Amino acid sequence: MDISHLHNLFLASSGISTDTRKIKENSIFFALKGEKFNANDFAEDALQKGAAFAVVDETRRNKNEKFIKVEDALKALQQLAAYHRRYLDIPILALTGSNGKTTTKELINAVLSKKFRTVATSGNLNNHIGVPLTLLSMTRDTEMGIVEMGANHQQEISFLCGIAEPDYGYITNFGKAHLEGFGSVEGVIKGKKELYTHLKEREKLLFLNLNDPLQKMEENYMHTFTFGTNCGADVELELCSRDSFAGIKVNGKEITGNLTGAYNSINMAAAYTIATRFKVPEDQISKALEEYLPRNNRSQIILKDNRKIIMDAYNANPSSMAAALENLNNMDLAPKIAILGDMFELGLVAREEHEQVIKNIEESTISKAFVIGANFSTTATSSEKVKKFATFEEFQKWFQPSEFNAGIILIKGSRGMALERVLELI
Repeated sequence: MDISHLHNLFLASSGISTDTRKIKENSIFFALKGEKFNANDFAEDALQKGAAFAVVDETRRNKNEKFIKVEDALKALQQLAAYHRRYLDIPILALTGSNGKTTTKELINAVLSKKFRTVATSGNLNNHIGVPLTLLSMTRDTEMGIVEMGANHQQEISFLCGIAEPDYGYITNFGKAHLEGFGSVEGVIKGKKELYTHLKEREKLLFLNLNDPLQKMEENYMHTFTFGTNCGADVELELCSRDSFAGIKVNGKEITGNLTGAYNSINMAAAYTIATRFKVPEDQISKALEEYLPRNNRSQIILKDNRKIIMDAYNANPSSMAAALENLNNMDLAPKIAILGDMFELGLVAREEHEQVIKNIEESTISKAFVIGANFSTTATSSEKVKKFATFEEFQKWFQPSEFNAGIILIKGSRGMALERVLELI
């Protein structure tokens, strides 16, 4: 089917569905495939549950007049999203980076929504499926789109840029994430910078953190808007914190948010800078940053009895783990306790990186650490402050409430470790 015709059907629908458990009435169902599923098997079910049409690339038994047969359902979804993006013709801001993408995206959305009708990536739907779905959730009422882009190998960001065609871009940082796919930190840098390459080739605007040496290298490009603690940035500011909450100081005014960790001061600075570029009133920017509340187990502060819990269990990699431990180490409260889960997708350097985390703990003021997972449990440490568990179930069986009845507790691990379960114990 011609994409323009499919787009007309989409405009008349209630949106896109990809899961028969969440079918929207009058939606268009796309039969996507995964390693363990083939949604072509459920296309009929989607129609029976209220979908107006089903885009399929395989047919089962009886043909249905509401089936839209394409060569590849995923490609059709991506092509439809690219067509819709051009149809809307609105400003799109894209961001990527090794750490802090989702939090920064949420902060940017909070400040820009004070002036514009925005649509931003939901959660972390930032891959080859999530980016198209984000674009297709935008309507004629949308004034600005904010698209998060994730990647675990080369050319992925470039591909996503080809769909979203961003006008503006920001990279949070370059760190040790997805090393299994990128191969090295140099590979990470090359992969993330595909966003800036795409924008520069089209003479679009880059937002740059001049405190980051790698981003500062782009300063000579003529279309930039910068921030930093050094003189010469478009937005000059200071990074600060109050009572372990991240903050920034701009024009003599201190803005303190509800996020923990010095690294989140940088994320707040980026959001402030971007909002400034789009002429959001300064008082509205401050209000949005101060009122933003973290969700989804990302840098959340939870007060429970006489304990302060830093819930940062949505994801982890060597860079974000090191930053979280440094933040814990610098806090005044005691005792300091870390409950850590394995970091995934590290390939051949997994053992080395988990050993480094243990070394950081041993050399810190952290009182005790409970490390969970196949990688952490095989680290070579004889430190009395480190207790190892091969699985969460093993930790759960051992769990002793008296070990966690005071102080400050950091909970952090990769998504697959699901360490938010710790809250049910403490």
